[in-house]
Amino acid sequence: MPANLHEVLEIRTSSDVVAVRQATRALAEQTGLSLVDQTKLVTAASELARNTLNYGGGGTVRVEVLENGARRGVRLVFEDQGPGIPNVAEAMKDGFTTGSGLGLGLGGARRLVNEFAIQSAPGQGTRVTIARWK
Repeated sequence: MPANLHEVLEIRTSSDVVAVRQATRALAEQTGLSLVDQTKLVTAASELARNTLNYGGGGTVRVEVLENGARRGVRLVFEDQGPGIPNVAEAMKDGFTTGSGLGLGLGGARRLVNEFAIQSAPGQGTRVTIARWK
């Protein structure tokens, strides 16, 4: 799936989380995603950016427009060099949290997108890739 437009954003502060939401919305709109799909993608991006900041100690997100024949979409790849997730399967369950949240973050983000992948290991950081297609 070739990508034709992308940018990499730093996630170091709460303001950066806002910038991720704005960039995601702009590319989703440019790609022609419906308002509902834009909202789902932005919500997932916001949750994952917040996780990158709060649990990963900061990191980056690569935001890119995808084209695959007539299909268009947006992919986001969040990466951090934080402590990693010891048990990814457990972390994906609703209600699981290591903080003070509701524990809907990773599982909720997964339900909002068409594609979701996570790679993480203790001491090796975390990479979460999501995509939403038109």
